[in-house]
Amino acid sequence: MTEPRAMPGPFSGLSVKLIATITLVILAVEVVIYLPSAGNFRQSWLSDRLRIGVVAARVLDAVPDAMDLPKMLTNNLLHSAGAIAIVYRRNGQSQLVELDEKPMPREAVTVDMRETDYPTLIMGALDTLTHGGDRTLRILGNSDGGDPGSEVEVIMDEQPLHDDLVRYSWNIVLISLLIAVLTAGVLYLLVSRLLIDPIRKLTGNMVGYRMAPENAALIISPTNRDDEIGIAEQELRAMETDIFSMLRQRRHLADLGLAVAKINHDLRNTLTSAQMLSDQVVALDDPKIQRLAPRLVQSIDKAVGFAQSVLDYGRQSGTPPKPVPVDLRTLVDESAIDADALRHPGIAFSNEVPDDVTVNADPEQLARVLVNLLKNAREALEAAEPNPDACIKVGFAETPAGITLSIADNGPGLPPRARDNLFVAFEGSAKAGGTGLGLAIARELVAAHGGTLSYAPLTPGTRFDISFPASIRLD
Repeated sequence: MTEPRAMPGPFSGLSVKLIATITLVILAVEVVIYLPSAGNFRQSWLSDRLRIGVVAARVLDAVPDAMDLPKMLTNNLLHSAGAIAIVYRRNGQSQLVELDEKPMPREAVTVDMRETDYPTLIMGALDTLTHGGDRTLRILGNSDGGDPGSEVEVIMDEQPLHDDLVRYSWNIVLISLLIAVLTAGVLYLLVSRLLIDPIRKLTGNMVGYRMAPENAALIISPTNRDDEIGIAEQELRAMETDIFSMLRQRRHLADLGLAVAKINHDLRNTLTSAQMLSDQVVALDDPKIQRLAPRLVQSIDKAVGFAQSVLDYGRQSGTPPKPVPVDLRTLVDESAIDADALRHPGIAFSNEVPDDVTVNADPEQLARVLVNLLKNAREALEAAEPNPDACIKVGFAETPAGITLSIADNGPGLPPRARDNLFVAFEGSAKAGGTGLGLAIARELVAAHGGTLSYAPLTPGTRFDISFPASIRLD
């Protein structure tokens, strides 16, 4: 028996996968939320600067054209907006307010505040983050409350916007991580109590019970839960109880079968000795002995055959089929030869399987099934009243669902007792002294190939259908 599997710890296996999944989902949601949030932050930041530019534009609009604004006032306006220059356009004319100190010229990027759709806002925020603030911004917008044809332009360094957006992004990241960790932790505690701990209990019970299935103390005790976990606990208890009962019954049957096999073996040896003595008795010239000896020999032969059949059934292995490509028509012909059904002097044989049918099956096991059915058909015809039209026919049919092989004869058919106990060992024999093991073994072999063996009554005669799924057919 293999060693039991080691159970994962409380922070490994399913629990770690759960925490990681929850955390990743929360972070993914935060990323989806962050992108429009960063776009709105950038838009709001730029709107504040543009609003100061609008105030400056109103001041310029209020001053007569012949007057110049004091330099101190213009510098204060520009410094409050963090701007290098402010341009006010109205009626095709432009007014410029700029700082005394001219900065070094750099790459300029234009931001139109009148474009407020989310894709534009998100792309603008990502553009600011990726370029590192080494550019000059041209912020364009309408004069608030003024002439619809008026326009204000604020020219400023991008670095303050970039720095504020980076700080805002880091705050979002830290808050997201905190929310993810706290949410994952709370959900882990809840899910651990409701799901993971019961699953660990189920898993641990299955591992322990597999190592000692005959220990009734290891059968799980279900809780009072009425959800899926509770149903799983109840079903596991029922399954373990059934396994415990079947194992105990199997052990008893194995012990009983071993005893029966030993008795049957000794009985066969005794019957073999009696068979040898009967052969000597047959050689005597006494008329009474000559009259009774054939019946004695026949009875002993049946007893020896019965004992041998029981021993063979007890040795029947549970080896799974070893499928290989098999020519079905050839296999039917070879099985008919082994069953003495082909070239029989009093029975016609017909093989209707096409030449091009190849199946993926175990040839030895499938041959055992065919030999048993063909032999049964031959013996039924031989035991019946002489019939010049006696025949055995192997039919073939194919549908999208699969293929069917039929073994039919026009004999007397099965007696009621045999029909009622078909495929039941020691019960379904159609001939006197038979064990009924042949059909039981044949049905097991067909089922191991994924097929079914069924009986179909004929008038007169008997037919057995071997049905296989379409997957067994090879093109």
